[in-house]
Amino acid sequence: MIEPILVGVAFLAGLGFRRAGMPPLLGYLLAGFLAGGLELGDADIIHTLSEVGITLLLFTIGLKLNIRELLAPQIWATASLHTLIVVPLTTAVLLGLVWLMPGVDEIDTSVAWMLAFALSFSSTVFAVKIFDERGEGAALHAKIAIGILVVQDIFAVSYLVFSAEHAPSPWAFALLGLPLLRPVLVFLLKQAGHGELLVLFGIAVALGSAELFEAVHLEAGLGALLFGVLLSNVAKSVELYKSLINFKDIFLTAFFLSIGYAGMPSGDMLLMALAIGSLILLRPLIYFVLLLMFRLRARTSLLVGLSLFNYSEFGLIVAAMAVKGGQLPAEWLTTLAVAMALSLFIAVPFNTHVHSLYARLATRLQKMERSELLVQERPADLGDAEIVIFGMGRIGSGAYEYLSQHYPNKIIGVEESADKALKLSLAGMACVPGDASDRDFLERADLHRRKTVLVSLTNHSENVDVVKLLQQLNYQGRIAVVSRFPDQQEELIRMGCITFNLYAEAGHGFAERVMEEMI
Repeated sequence: MIEPILVGVAFLAGLGFRRAGMPPLLGYLLAGFLAGGLELGDADIIHTLSEVGITLLLFTIGLKLNIRELLAPQIWATASLHTLIVVPLTTAVLLGLVWLMPGVDEIDTSVAWMLAFALSFSSTVFAVKIFDERGEGAALHAKIAIGILVVQDIFAVSYLVFSAEHAPSPWAFALLGLPLLRPVLVFLLKQAGHGELLVLFGIAVALGSAELFEAVHLEAGLGALLFGVLLSNVAKSVELYKSLINFKDIFLTAFFLSIGYAGMPSGDMLLMALAIGSLILLRPLIYFVLLLMFRLRARTSLLVGLSLFNYSEFGLIVAAMAVKGGQLPAEWLTTLAVAMALSLFIAVPFNTHVHSLYARLATRLQKMERSELLVQERPADLGDAEIVIFGMGRIGSGAYEYLSQHYPNKIIGVEESADKALKLSLAGMACVPGDASDRDFLERADLHRRKTVLVSLTNHSENVDVVKLLQQLNYQGRIAVVSRFPDQQEELIRMGCITFNLYAEAGHGFAERVMEEMI
């Protein structure tokens, strides 16, 4: 069983890092190394739970995946070029360690290439967690980063398929008929309702698809990803995604704990891990240059590059398969685990403060942009609108409809998802794609012409960041922000905002609606 003390250590470590302004996952990593060193808990159970977390992660990525987006050059070409640059570079460094670090054993060339390939991926778990915590899942930079990660996952899965001890079963060809299952799966999804049956359906499909692919000697994660894609772009796929988030996050905690169970390295292995970890500093620079080449803005390129600023759990999976197949010495698995943990420790501070970092470097970085940017990177025009609503979800759209009755042609909505912004525009709403946390966007928004800004984004921390950014840009109008809990409301009031507590004031709105019908 899982030792209760291990859960407690993970909680306290995660809480400590959160109080320090850093993501809790760093605490989970630290707790994992402590647990591994002290032999707390059952390593096999932790590993099993971590596999469930990765399976649910890939399934939820599939739910939000748009295959057409992967075909964009800034995604598939960037991922491919990065691999072609990083793998030979990492191989050269690994082969040169024998001269750089006297006493370190020489690495076989085939082993160096294998390690370099395993180290070429970035962590999907980390990127998704970072975007979720910042409330940026629908932003362009998040979609590009996730797309690059999916392409990398395809590279990894392809390797695992071709290097597996058993060739894919002849029955694997039957999986080509999976699209025929989509109507059945969508029907069952609709029948599941909105409660525990919906959660049970999602978990059953994710784990069942993984088991199905394993049964025909294919990578389990590929099955979860593809079945998620089968259920994507339907009315209830967003609701299913949201219902699985907390379960996914809990199981992913086990993944970060499991890294520590790979064992503590020797002195030489630690030196190698440090050398490998230092290579990670080149990764954001490579991504930044490649993405600029594909006509993305400097801000987008920076956010994507820093979100991929780490080594991947898939690298450990690939390395584990190589160890199992005798292609890689077993001690390298521990070294890679330490290098991955180190890369996460390096990546977190950069991603935590990425917006303030860009604010300081914006002027220099913008000089590197191409003269002609992608269409989706060109600034949107807010026109003569006096009221701007950031976040056109149910709350933002409702506010738009109500205010438009009193201030016709004076309101515009700003939505992070370009697809959703287009749908709202076609439905007759004045809505443009834009990121409220994008300093460039706000600087070009002629804020002095806007009398009121309503902020209704994904989470409280994102709302607060937008308020701070508006204040830094000396916006003098009214700022109204949605809150959900009393402590959030108090924080926004201290910042000088008009606040609406959804939970506390929903009853008033309900009563007003009833009174209208009674009159």
